[in-house]
Amino acid sequence: MRDCFQKLYKVFIKAIFPIAFLLGAFNTNAQTPGLGTWSIISTKYTFNKKWSGFFEAQIRSQQFYVDYNYHEYKSGVGYNLPKNISLLFAIGKYNTYQFTGNFKTPMLINEIRTWQQLVLNNNINRLKIEHRYRFEQRFVNDIYRNRFRYRLNAILPINNIIVQEKTWYLSLSNEIFLNNRGVFFEQNRIFIGTGYEINDQVTMQAGWLNRFDNFDNGSEQKKNFFQLSLLLSFSENKSGRKRHPSSVD
Repeated sequence: MRDCFQKLYKVFIKAIFPIAFLLGAFNTNAQTPGLGTWSIISTKYTFNKKWSGFFEAQIRSQQFYVDYNYHEYKSGVGYNLPKNISLLFAIGKYNTYQFTGNFKTPMLINEIRTWQQLVLNNNINRLKIEHRYRFEQRFVNDIYRNRFRYRLNAILPINNIIVQEKTWYLSLSNEIFLNNRGVFFEQNRIFIGTGYEINDQVTMQAGWLNRFDNFDNGSEQKKNFFQLSLLLSFSENKSGRKRHPSSVD
């Protein structure tokens, strides 16, 4: 089992890590001190082969489980197209508070957001690849803005060929954020972690997330987070598709 794990790990790193490294190589600026936390609970319910619904909640802190300054809630509906293609429409509420203290006012950002999403899934042997394209309509402090996001997410099962009950897997993703106001390149996120599918309904995932922000005033910020996700999926077998655990985020 150990030799098998080492071989799979090498394949994963050779195939995916160079891509994420190139996309995030420019993130060389000084980071804000301390390790933040990024907690997610994501719930999906599949109605049939075509339709599904989801709800997701997040809470973030600037230090390790202290100085909570952000929370978000969102929900929406998904629709499956043929050949591992899916669409999603959602709406959410996003609030950012002061960076010290727990939800310390006055609030910095009050945002309502709608978005549409296209996801393409494909496999390279046992490596699962997800391409996610998202277009957002954002009302930030009553100012309207658009944003485009692209995420490349790779999952490599360790002890099974596919992600199924009692499966450990490695996960790596890189996401870029582009907008049409102010600076064109706004944000980059890199995630490296591992997950475990307890059963068909419950998956746990944990890892390291690096977030790079490029602000309109010319300043930049880099921050590391410990991310912990609880992914709940009900009746997903109705979709007729293989499991590709991933938070909506």
